Amino acid sequence: MKPEGISLRQLRCLRAVADSGSLTAAAGLLGLTTPAIHSQLRGLEDLAGCALMVRAEHGAFRPTPEGQALLLAESQIATALSRAGREIGALRQGRVGNVVLGVVSTGKYFAPGLVARLLRLLPEIEVTLRIGNRDAVLAALAGDDLDLAVMGRPPREPAVIADPVGPHPHIIIAAPDHPLADADPVMPGDLLAQTFLSREEGSGTRILMTRFLDRIGEGATWRAVEMGTNETIKQAVIAGLGVALISQHTVTEELRSGRLIALRGIGLPIQRSWYLLRRADRQMSAAAARIRDETLAMRGSFLPQL
Repeated sequence: MKPEGISLRQLRCLRAVADSGSLTAAAGLLGLTTPAIHSQLRGLEDLAGCALMVRAEHGAFRPTPEGQALLLAESQIATALSRAGREIGALRQGRVGNVVLGVVSTGKYFAPGLVARLLRLLPEIEVTLRIGNRDAVLAALAGDDLDLAVMGRPPREPAVIADPVGPHPHIIIAAPDHPLADADPVMPGDLLAQTFLSREEGSGTRILMTRFLDRIGEGATWRAVEMGTNETIKQAVIAGLGVALISQHTVTEELRSGRLIALRGIGLPIQRSWYLLRRADRQMSAAAARIRDETLAMRGSFLPQL
């Protein structure tokens, strides 16, 4: 038998003959001529290397055991194709699918809650969450490894469509007993005299901190100590090792409990926005479009609140 040569048309002809018992009736069912049905059946028997239909005593065609085996395969194929058609329809309508959402590491404090809400709203869509620093998320977006991304400042490359999803305030945190804790406002010179605990190169928070200190310092130097994670920075600030410019959304609990305080200064807090990004040169899947729409409809309600 040569299964690679068998066509769906041949199998449908075999099914029509088996169901109707007649070449002429099969031709009527499929909208073909009787010779066409005969030709398709003969070609299928040539590929199988045996007879697939025989005439019964009453003149009707009935399948041989080999024909029954092919009819079983035809039934399974028809079922699989029908299922595939339903799945394709669901995918095109965004009712099912897999969406990969990238979030910068500062967003890890709210991203799991966002994904949990999305899964409750759209349980048939699987959302895969990937968290990394800004450079890593942008590289994944550029490499088509992400469908959507959440970050602060939209990039120039790759070209994206950025929809704001909610406010993203940045503050300077200090220990409650810090000498500048009661200053209102903290003067730029006093602020520049502090040791700033900073994220690594490539972090969006690091970029914002550098721009802010350069602006208020008008070229004056300042000291920064690099630390790998927001958690390390928070613990170091609590221990009195310095101050830090950080997303307010990463320190909500510490501010609420009094383990950290926000310094008051001119230009603080720095008001930014969170954005939901997608590639401008790519067509979103229907599932990704539904995730985007539901996220935007939340209007930032998933963000931590003081």
